[in-house]
Amino acid sequence: MAPTLTLKSGTSWPDTWQRCLAAAPEAFRDDRVLNLWNAAWQTDGRVLPAVSPVDGSPIVGPPRLDGITAHQAVRAALDQHRAWRHVPLAERRARVAATLDALTRHRRLLALLLVWEIGKPWRLAQADVDRAVDGVRWYVDGIEPMLADRAPLDGPVSNIASWNYPMSVLVHAVLVQALAGNAVIAKTPTDGGVACLTLACALAAREGIPVTLVSGSGGELSEALVRAPEIGCVSFVGGRDTGAAVATAVADLGKRHVLEQEGLNTWGIWNYSDWDALTAVIPKLFDYGKQRCTAYPRFVVQRQLFDAFLAAYLPAVRTLRVGHPLAVAKPDEPYPELDFGPVINAAKAKELQDQVAEAVERGAVPLHRGDPSDARFLPGQDTSAYVQPVTLLNPPSSSPLHHAEPFGPVDTIVLVDTEAALLAAMNASNGALVATLSTDDRATYARLAPQIRAFKVGNGRPRSRGGRDELFGGLGASWRGAFVGGELLVRAVTRGPAGERLPGNFPEYQLLP
Repeated sequence: MAPTLTLKSGTSWPDTWQRCLAAAPEAFRDDRVLNLWNAAWQTDGRVLPAVSPVDGSPIVGPPRLDGITAHQAVRAALDQHRAWRHVPLAERRARVAATLDALTRHRRLLALLLVWEIGKPWRLAQADVDRAVDGVRWYVDGIEPMLADRAPLDGPVSNIASWNYPMSVLVHAVLVQALAGNAVIAKTPTDGGVACLTLACALAAREGIPVTLVSGSGGELSEALVRAPEIGCVSFVGGRDTGAAVATAVADLGKRHVLEQEGLNTWGIWNYSDWDALTAVIPKLFDYGKQRCTAYPRFVVQRQLFDAFLAAYLPAVRTLRVGHPLAVAKPDEPYPELDFGPVINAAKAKELQDQVAEAVERGAVPLHRGDPSDARFLPGQDTSAYVQPVTLLNPPSSSPLHHAEPFGPVDTIVLVDTEAALLAAMNASNGALVATLSTDDRATYARLAPQIRAFKVGNGRPRSRGGRDELFGGLGASWRGAFVGGELLVRAVTRGPAGERLPGNFPEYQLLP
């Protein structure tokens, strides 16, 4: 009989919240977080109720500003920007480096906030913090040549990002943008991460980084955070529907922009035989329940290899470990080793479950469903935000699972008979961030990979966003504006020579790096 699980000692939400109050009393109150604008922590904004996806218990919600106050915050950020852009690079480097030291000292608290707010398992939560710190240190060490003959933008950079990577995507971008000489504005994601971002921004503000942190609905704040003339660049990470509205606004205004949008990342199997390698990688593809912009939710498999593919895939997917990220057999045990915990909220869990049920009703074949009895939960806990892994064969074309990224632990498999059908299925979403083709023949990979509409195409291995000097972008509808990563991130938020054409995907041109 499996032991009854309990919460790991010292990790409860009340314990975590008290540590936040002690670490940054200027940014936290007993019952709320504050907004940061005009270089001060403000008690404005209507606090919305929120619950943790981990167990449905109440946690702090975002203090949502109205549009008028958001405009005031943007104008104040412009004043900060005009002062910061003249701060010598050596001083900017020192302040960003000091911020990284502070983030490192609070690493475990930041990671614990990620567990409670967005449901990340402990290993992945720590990795999110570490990637932010290590990635920005790379820029601190090598920024001088990247800024040669370049200048900060005319206004602050506005960052609107999704909830899944608050540290390694949003905080990382904000600190590099500031290092390059820009004041920065960040909007907290609606679905989670507000306390983690508040603590990170409090540590940055203490070191003199000109950061603004605000909460609010995208619809109400977009006029300020996207269209305001004070904004020098808009950096967006999110879905295609919202991204399309942002893209229209920035195109109309001729504003610098970086818009990372979703795409259906695919893994193709063609004339392939190294099944042990595929078995080894399958569990890793489920990290954080595939709630990643570079997750692979679609396999496109040569029909005559389907039996061998299943023999490699099914044993691997059956090993996945799901459950409460802080549930242990004894209070002093190490954190549990999980592949994923909950999805971001109960509504998303229901959406995925409904999509799976509808796809099966319309002809999809269920090949695997995780067993909830194998999951690690506390006695009587709310499990409404948890989705067990599911694998479907041939989702119908009417299903969202056929053409869109599910952003959850749902794999779909499509069978094909020709190379042309393989490419058509891999390009189903008109552009993606990453893709992979597994084939034994190098010539086949060399011939087919350039026809796959993804920014990065792996040869039998997964591709990721990457870090440090690795570039990142997307093809087709998965990306609009300047590409980022490595030196390109700095170029995207600075001005170069007159007439410069940045690598990116723009309405008037596409330029690959």
